[in-house]
Amino acid sequence: MGSDDLFKKKRKDRKQRRFEYRHPRANSFLIVTEGECTEPLYFTGMQKLIQEKMGGRVDIVEVPVIDIHGEGRATRKLIDVAEQIVKRAKIFYQNIWVVFDRDDFDDFDQAVREGTERGYQIAWSNQSFEYWLYLHFHYSDAALYRDEWNRKLNEIFAQYQLGDGKYRKNDENIYQLVNRFDGVATAIRHARRRMAEYDGEHCPPSAYDPGTTVYLLAEELKKYLDE
Repeated sequence: MGSDDLFKKKRKDRKQRRFEYRHPRANSFLIVTEGECTEPLYFTGMQKLIQEKMGGRVDIVEVPVIDIHGEGRATRKLIDVAEQIVKRAKIFYQNIWVVFDRDDFDDFDQAVREGTERGYQIAWSNQSFEYWLYLHFHYSDAALYRDEWNRKLNEIFAQYQLGDGKYRKNDENIYQLVNRFDGVATAIRHARRRMAEYDGEHCPPSAYDPGTTVYLLAEELKKYLDE
């Protein structure tokens, strides 16, 4: 065997051993988001509360692992980025979620399909994550452009004097602000109502406006807070 072949064999063996040492981790979540501000900040708020609640409990065998990546990538590219994160991870995540919006991207439906085919769970919003945030306060089935959801959130933040009275995408306390009045439970209830009639086999996500499946991820994380 030549030196080049020997080197390749050793490299292959090292790579194989590295993956063999990666074990599935129960109660583990990887959350990869399109946005770099609002979405990761929102889920980081949930993550912190879960760690505060469960980290000090002696009856918990294993505190959930929740890793959040705000990538600033769009739709199909985000699916590829998620795959690279999974490959580089030191553990096998039990739950892999990819979070993105429709906005004006033409590959929205394809990204939902490709992500699902790769075994990821997709938390999509049409048109934007702000619709999910709005559902923390009110129900709506109005098909509005994303700027309108931002405006409505501004009105709500002013009305209830949340933060400085304005909705800001980079507010580190976004989760605590929208959950002020048990908003997450309200949003889950509103989203379930809206999505009850959604037929994914005959209606692509881009055609269901407004719509969001973020509530599915929120439900999974909220279980740890409700225990």
